Parts: sequence; structure tokens; C-alpha cells
Amino acid sequence: MAIKFKKTYKFAVKSALYISIFSAGFLAGMQYFYFPELTWNVIGTFTGAIFVFAFFMLQYRVEHFIYRRVKKIYDDVSLLESSSFRNKSITTDMATLTREVEKFARDKKIEIETLKIREEYRREFLGNVSHELKTPLFTVQGYLLTLLDGAMGDKQLRKKYLQRAEKGVERLIYIVQDLDMITKLEVGDLNLSYTTFNIVEVVQNVFDLLEMKADKKGIMLMFDAKYLKPIYVYGDVEKIQQVLINLVVNAIKYGREHGTTEVSIEDFVNNKVIVRVKDNGEGIEKKHIPRLFERFYRVDKSGARSEGGSGLGLAIVKHIIEGHDEKIYVESEYGKGSEFSFTLEKSAK
Repeated sequence: MAIKFKKTYKFAVKSALYISIFSAGFLAGMQYFYFPELTWNVIGTFTGAIFVFAFFMLQYRVEHFIYRRVKKIYDDVSLLESSSFRNKSITTDMATLTREVEKFARDKKIEIETLKIREEYRREFLGNVSHELKTPLFTVQGYLLTLLDGAMGDKQLRKKYLQRAEKGVERLIYIVQDLDMITKLEVGDLNLSYTTFNIVEVVQNVFDLLEMKADKKGIMLMFDAKYLKPIYVYGDVEKIQQVLINLVVNAIKYGREHGTTEVSIEDFVNNKVIVRVKDNGEGIEKKHIPRLFERFYRVDKSGARSEGGSGLGLAIVKHIIEGHDEKIYVESEYGKGSEFSFTLEKSAK
């Protein structure tokens, strides 16, 4: 810590001035009553000397007095975070010191609140991971234990239980793969392979892949209009297809039975297009929207888990879109449906 004083002279000047005035008055009184031989030159010279002596003595003593105590404050707070005060001069100006200590206190308060939020998020995240892994693990364990306890001899039951155990293992693999992907995305290991592609064709491919899943709930996958001409965009076609799959799967999962999931592609600002995925399902309450893209965050925890999935879909979507330096948006009206949209850069074929 550099020991450099930031001085303020107001206190010393005022105090020395008061002492000088008192000294001049005292000497004038002594001249009038006891020592008439004292001249005004002598009184003025003595008063000036008193002022100079008092100024320097007070300045030195006050700085020395304050410095010892201020240095202790700096040393104490430096134990908390030495980088905050490293290479900073020690001030003896009380106003400056007050501002610095108040700023330090505000910064620490914000830091503590941030750490509390992160700690709460960490506990929630670990609890969610534990729950997501525990459910399929116990399912697989239950079926296998039943077979080992005597059901192995029944061929029909054996096949049925092994198939159910396989589904549990598949869900475990799905969760682990998504965890691996989100970890890579969060450390910046996205490895995007940019190409020019027709976004209309990609959407249609996603519809074809998810048609059977949508049919189970009677949901129609559709465009908002007929796109007779291709719309070319620039990005990683596989990653963008993953984004669309995750959004359409969510639309199906939370959509109303015999409802619709609609995709539209529109021109946006600055040579961009915006892709919208809209459902007419249950919608999302406003209080949940800020946390939608957190890992494992679920609006309807019981209902969402019954539908399956890893709980990482929207977090993956967010990282992929931001990896393209694009934006993702969400609008929802509770009870009427939701719309997720993202931008992409337009490209000429």
C-alpha cells in the first residue's frame, strides 16, 4: 500500500487563524495594561510567527493522529479484499475517507447478495440434478430387482420389464448428453460451423421429425403461411435445427391437446430474420419468465417431469443463439399460449 497523503489544509488554517487572533488580542491587551513599550510591529511579527507555527504543528499532528487510525481501517478492510485498496494512497481527508468506506461497503453488500443468489442457485441446481438422475435410476433399479427376485422366469414379464428399464437408461443417457452439451456451451466450446442454408427447409425437417410426438396430443405442426421461396440464413445448420427441435418439443409438451404449434419467419432489422415458434397452450406466468433459460428450471415441476426431458432444452437454446451473436425472446400470456423467437443473419444464396 503506497503511503501518500491526500492533504486538506482547511482545518489547520482555520485553527491557526483562531490561535493567531487570540494571540494578537492577548498581546494588544498586555501592551495596553502592562507593556506599553511593545510596538505593533512586534505584535504583528509575533502573531505571524504564531500563525505559521500553529498551522504546521496542527497539520502535522492531525495528519499523524488521523493517519495511524485511518491506516488501521485500511489494513482491516484490506484483509477482506486486498485488491480493493492495493496501490491506493491513504487519505487523511475525512470526506474522501467516508466516500471510500461507503463505496467499499456498498460493493461488499452487492457482492454478498450476489453470493447468496449464487449459493441458492447452486443448491437448487444440485437438487434438480439429483432429482433428474434419481428418477430414472430408481426406475431401472426397481425393474431389475423385480426380475432378480423371481420374475426372470416369466418371458413376457421379463421382456416388458427390460424394455421399461431400457427407457430409463435412455433417459439417463439423454440427461447426461444434455449436461455434457450445456457444460461445453457454457465454457465457450461451441465449435460453430457456419454455412448458408434454407431455414424453411430446416423447419420442415423438424416438423417431420416431431410429427408422431405431436400426433399423440393431436397437435398440428404448421407454418403461418405458405413459403414458396427459400429463405437463406447464415449459421450452423445443425445447431439451429437443435434450437428448433427444443422449441417445438416444448410447444408440444406444454401445448393444449388438439391445438397448434405455429412457426413463422419474418424479416427483421439490420439484415436479419426472426423465427417465431408459437403455441396456444397453457402459457407462462410473468414471474417465471426471467428464469426460463436457467438449467433445470421448470414452470410446472410435476407436469413437466411427467412429460420427460432433461430440463436443459431452453438453456441449450439460449447458449446456441447467443453463440451466433443473436437474440432470443419470449412472450407469453398465461392461459393463452407462448411465443419463443430468435434472430438469424440473412444470406444471399
